[in-house]
Amino acid sequence: MIDERLAGILTDSFFKILLPGLTTTIPLTVVSFAFAMVIAVVLALVQFAGIRGLKELARFYIWVIRGTPLLVQLFVIFYGLPNLGVVLPPFPSAVIVFSINEGAYCAEVMRAALEAVPKGQLEAGYCVGMTYLQTIRRIILPQALRTAFPSLGNSLIAMVKDTSLAANITVTEMFMATQRIVARTYEPLALYLEVGLIYLMFSTVLTKIQSAGEKRLQFYGRNRR
Repeated sequence: MIDERLAGILTDSFFKILLPGLTTTIPLTVVSFAFAMVIAVVLALVQFAGIRGLKELARFYIWVIRGTPLLVQLFVIFYGLPNLGVVLPPFPSAVIVFSINEGAYCAEVMRAALEAVPKGQLEAGYCVGMTYLQTIRRIILPQALRTAFPSLGNSLIAMVKDTSLAANITVTEMFMATQRIVARTYEPLALYLEVGLIYLMFSTVLTKIQSAGEKRLQFYGRNRR
């Protein structure tokens, strides 16, 4: 049984943890993922088009970012760049790192989705008088995004949990809020379980949205055929 003191701590801390989640964790996730998608689409299109030089540069970027830990990247940007005279606040630093990191992973998802579109779709665009860019924008990219949607949804859910690492560069998100309460109350087990439950709540909501989106896309795809 939970004693009255612990129950009081958990009740009092719930909204103190949830509030940073709504004001910092979710905005950090949404903004970072939006920038990551821009990076991913650009990198995927560069590789899909096979532009010499740019393709190799994109592959190098993906290789470096995917091959190094996210925490190391956070430390390089927030603690390392000041040695070069570049000082960034915690939140923008986190946005930059999460965008760059997630962009590399999503770029591979988008590249695979673009390559999954039948080659005949590109030729069909040429046949009706579209340019290469028009064909990509109106025919190829929409189909690729529908294919990539489930994997991109999983990446978004994973990013919500990864934002807990931003506490290491003093971003006051849910995990840091929990750490501060633990330091004051000395109840690590209960409080870390509580923040885990809140992360689970956020992930569950996003999973439901992802499932609804997939059904919507399937319905849209069937109606187009």
